[in-house]
Amino acid sequence: MLYSRTVKAGRRVYYIDVKQDSKQEYYLSITESKRTQEGTETTAPLFEKHKIFLYREDIVSFLDAFTDAAQYISNRKPLTPHEYRNEPGASDENAKTGVNGDFDVEF
Repeated sequence: MLYSRTVKAGRRVYYIDVKQDSKQEYYLSITESKRTQEGTETTAPLFEKHKIFLYREDIVSFLDAFTDAAQYISNRKPLTPHEYRNEPGASDENAKTGVNGDFDVEF
């Protein structure tokens, strides 16, 4: 693993990882982990996991579509200040719309 970021969202956790395959190609691995059953004193909690793998050549197209979809949602049902999780470094504009459209990715 070359880079990793975790996004906690209630009972769900998203892992965004940059990895390298056997041909030295970078790819993005996005994992959603959702707790489906609580643990007890004798058993561990159960999690359901879903993964998406994006190779370098597909990331820009994916980001374009992802940004368009996020903007569509934001235009029709913007986040209220109560719903928006203010993270360090987030701008006031992002807090209003819930979307950061500043994707400047070059490969």
